Amino acid sequence: MSTETLFAERLKSARETKKLSQAELAKSAGLQPSHVSHFETGRRAPSSANLRALADALGVTTDFLLGRQSRQGMAGPRLDQVVTYAERLSESDLDVLAAFAETLAERRKASDRKNR
Repeated sequence: MSTETLFAERLKSARETKKLSQAELAKSAGLQPSHVSHFETGRRAPSSANLRALADALGVTTDFLLGRQSRQGMAGPRLDQVVTYAERLSESDLDVLAAFAETLAERRKASDRKNR
């Protein structure tokens, strides 16, 4: 599979996972809706600035969109902010943060199962 095809598929998949329309993603990324459509169909490739904007809007890494990373990890300004705060914490505070994050993830998982 070509890089362009993989990018197009991953962009569309990430957008659908976030339950966004092409227009909503375009607005969030500061692009025209036609650009998102062209990227998803493989008619055009994004510039590096547009790639970054799309990744940030979707909360994924550019490496994921480009196929260099296999799973859809978190990325973007929110994660950067959390990491910045976490870097200032003591080991015991990091343990509390990890336990809290685990609790939130389990709560989300239970909510997702309930909503199926």
